[in-house]
Amino acid sequence: MKKVLIVEDETPAAERLKKLVLNLGEIEIVSRLDSIEDSVEWFKTNPAPDLAFFDIQLADGKSFSIFDKVAVPCPVIFTTAFDEYAIQAFKVNSIDYLLKPIDEKELTAAWNKFLTLSNSENSDSYDELNEQLKMLLKAKNFKSRFLIKSGEHFKFINCEKIAYFFSDGGHTFLIDKDGKQHLLDEKLESLEEQLDPELFHRISRKYIVSCDSISKISSYFNNRLILELNPSPAQEVIVSRERVSQFKSWLDK
Repeated sequence: MKKVLIVEDETPAAERLKKLVLNLGEIEIVSRLDSIEDSVEWFKTNPAPDLAFFDIQLADGKSFSIFDKVAVPCPVIFTTAFDEYAIQAFKVNSIDYLLKPIDEKELTAAWNKFLTLSNSENSDSYDELNEQLKMLLKAKNFKSRFLIKSGEHFKFINCEKIAYFFSDGGHTFLIDKDGKQHLLDEKLESLEEQLDPELFHRISRKYIVSCDSISKISSYFNNRLILELNPSPAQEVIVSRERVSQFKSWLDK
């Protein structure tokens, strides 16, 4: 029986991946982790699994930094919202990485590649993939502006002019620093991959905020935080409990 570790901070995505993986054969999910910090501690105190799935974008940073903090003695399949062209360009003959939402056939192909490699002497290719993925991340250019439709016209909004993003009723909105609201076609999950993590942070399922937009931070019940943003939104802005630690680390950089 193969032992598999899942590192994914979005519960629905983790549950779906778990279900798809368990359908592949005799597999035990040894743990599901949701942060870099927890992953580092887990690898320090647990025997290595046969395979790990790492989401690239975690709440406290990119999962590549796990490799800088602890030895990862197992092959990894990455999951990501990076565009398909970049994925194809950086594939090597070792472990795959998968575009979200994960396609069942692509997962099966990646699993079969893992089984083939695990029976070979090609373990060096795991390290090669990890290094190439780190290079891809460092070379990535983050989004600097958004093209917004306004009536029959279009205009640009530079990222330094953005206060925050939020989702509501299945729609995603950009709020600029003048308090104007703009409808976007993209989901927060996609935006999270495109935005510079030094400037923007995902605080909940509904909000991505810029540091400049935060005017006050207060304790809230159930070990959460409540934020006052400028411009002020119509609803309360809560940092979800599982993201509080990562949020504090982001602010303290």
